[in-house]
Amino acid sequence: MVTGASAGVGRACARAFARRGDTVALIARGKDGLEAAAADVRQLGSQPLMLACDVADPDAVEDAAAQVERDAGPIDVWVNNAMATVFSPLQDLSAQEFRRVTEVTYLGSVYGTMAALRRMKPRNAGTVVQVGSALAYRGIPLQSAYCGSKHALRGFYSSVRSELVHDHSKVWISEVHMPALNTPQFRVSRSHMPRKAQPVPPIFQPEVAADAVVYASEHRRRTLWVGAPTAGAVIGGIVAPRLLDQFLGRTNYSAQQIEEAEEPGRADNLWDPVLGDHGAHGPYDDKAHARSPLLALSMHRPLALLGIVAGTGALAARNRLRR
Repeated sequence: MVTGASAGVGRACARAFARRGDTVALIARGKDGLEAAAADVRQLGSQPLMLACDVADPDAVEDAAAQVERDAGPIDVWVNNAMATVFSPLQDLSAQEFRRVTEVTYLGSVYGTMAALRRMKPRNAGTVVQVGSALAYRGIPLQSAYCGSKHALRGFYSSVRSELVHDHSKVWISEVHMPALNTPQFRVSRSHMPRKAQPVPPIFQPEVAADAVVYASEHRRRTLWVGAPTAGAVIGGIVAPRLLDQFLGRTNYSAQQIEEAEEPGRADNLWDPVLGDHGAHGPYDDKAHARSPLLALSMHRPLALLGIVAGTGALAARNRLRR
């Protein structure tokens, strides 16, 4: 079950699970994107289920989960990926815009987790994967509603995990925190900025994120950081938060915009989907990395540890010989 499956990371996740041979339930609002995602899943030899649903509606999320279990059987993995953002200083955001971002990005994942646990806990099996962000640890300017939602989800899942421990449940929750990704959100999200939005470099392709999500669905990892920028944001926020405030305040208005002027009055996806199939990739293929060495190390920790031990041993032996 993948929410926000019509584009971006959700679309890449749908393809990745299809390659694994899974039946993939696709949740999104836009018909065009849903149909294209379903075609991708079929082309890869798996069976899709399309469910037009706004994750900000708890009843719709519950109905979608019930339909999947009726039509395809038990949900083994639920991926909370749907998100919304508005690129804007806080003073230029309306209360309605802030609420909508929170309802989709925060409450949408809460409602998805509730629907998943209602089914997984009685079976004592299943995994919920949250597509998180480096911005869940370190807020940046121009995305206060989105950053606040991602921060809130970390607290939410800490609480739910404690409840699962109390209930001796084998249901698992994993958070996969992403770096800047080359997704269509930078052309379909609402913006009050004078220039078009971009992810803050370095940028990674959505397939890197999808690989991490699939890995998290198969391995009981509490948290997975994707990309060195995510690790840097987390550690920097702990070690030097005030210095990071100063740095981001001075650099991240320009770092999140390109020189090209924003199109006044263009369609955006805050309240309704933008027509068309937007695919998995945004407009930054020429700048995006297809691999993350840090993710590879994290996914193969025993081999990485063995390499460190072997390297340390070789260095020590060389030093002894020099003596």
